Amino acid sequence: MSEPVKLALFGSTGLVGRTTMQELVGKTDFRLTAVARREIPLPPGARMEMRLAPTELWPEVIETVRPDVLVCALGTTWRKAGRDPEAFRAVDHKLVMDVAQAAKALGVPHFIFVSSIGASLASKTLYLQVKGEVEIALGKLHFKRLDILRPGLIRGSRQDDLRPAEGLGRIASPLADLFLQGKNRRYRSISAHKLAEAILGLALERAGGKFIHEHDALLRAVHRYEQRYEMEA
Repeated sequence: MSEPVKLALFGSTGLVGRTTMQELVGKTDFRLTAVARREIPLPPGARMEMRLAPTELWPEVIETVRPDVLVCALGTTWRKAGRDPEAFRAVDHKLVMDVAQAAKALGVPHFIFVSSIGASLASKTLYLQVKGEVEIALGKLHFKRLDILRPGLIRGSRQDDLRPAEGLGRIASPLADLFLQGKNRRYRSISAHKLAEAILGLALERAGGKFIHEHDALLRAVHRYEQRYEMEA
């Protein structure tokens, strides 16, 4: 039996991070260390580690854990940032890049970043501009493997993070997705559960390079991941 993949998760308090931890319950292919600034309850039955540390000590945590794969699901919202562009950038750009640069300097070979569909320097939306900037900056670090995930609306229940407009979008998304065909399929929503499966499936990949995964590519990663466990059942 091969050694489990050592996985470090940053952004564990958010929807994607929490769902990824839940998906890992009972899985033996991974040894997870979740890193956060504040304590959160681990999923029932979880056999994983939670490291609590201020952000300035995160490089030390990475050095201690020495992960094979680092998953970055860090991010804030315009409301939580006090509608301050600099406060928003401090998390969605600076903190992400601080983690990525520390990971690269410490020899982490594989970096997975949860970005967003529409990420682009040319976007008129600050959120998507910043995601686009980070994608470019990550590419310049030259990880052995870099996976950039660009999901559409992520469906799931958020804790302590009320987003009314997003909530309405989740309600309407099953119907709206039916009208997103052809090149517009990439804007389809995805459940947090499926996105977590895609993350874990990609964490098991060994090929080197830079890969960008939009809706259909994420579903293919989910399919490969689910097939792996069906074969082992």
